[in-house]
Amino acid sequence: MHEQRQRADALRNADKIVRAAIAILREHGPDVSLEEIARHAGIGSATVYRRFGDREGVIRAAFQAYFAEEIEPLVLAARDTPDAGQALNEALTATVATLAAHRGLLRAAKESGAFTVDIAARFMGPLGAVLTTAQRQGHVRADLIVRDLAAIVVMTLATVHPDDPAHHDPRRYLALLLSSLRPSADELPAPSDAHLIPDSDTGHCPRR
Repeated sequence: MHEQRQRADALRNADKIVRAAIAILREHGPDVSLEEIARHAGIGSATVYRRFGDREGVIRAAFQAYFAEEIEPLVLAARDTPDAGQALNEALTATVATLAAHRGLLRAAKESGAFTVDIAARFMGPLGAVLTTAQRQGHVRADLIVRDLAAIVVMTLATVHPDDPAHHDPRRYLALLLSSLRPSADELPAPSDAHLIPDSDTGHCPRR
């Protein structure tokens, strides 16, 4: 019983730390220290180090929790919408909105290597099924591929900046990019064979 209580306490503390990291990174940006996260969680730094190893471990856990709770439900819900074109637009719009609101967490995740190809694949996989259905329904152009959707999110997030707290710019440019998804007789150029997610150490896109 004592051991079970200890495990339960450890899980509660881990959850507090993750929630604190998500909140403080959203509010203050990616430069917060592990000690600041610990204070925000009301837990000693030694406990945080013991549970997560280092600051990067906390950020990875925070981003994975955020992704699982905020991003994945958006794209999974899109699969159940009859109008796949509308579902695609809504999923991309909602994804950009939440990532823009958590810009500090996203920057920290990129810097720590938490924003990985595996995480991106979890996002793009369900949207691939929605894209195929939208193409079959005639809502979007036939030459789109899944990585185009990831590029739309990345390009839109590049327009997020501190002087636009209401996110007018990302909304505008996402709408512009989404309008380009409509069926067209013009054929898109072929993409490169490089990954879209930069290598966490070099900042460059590795070749496949």
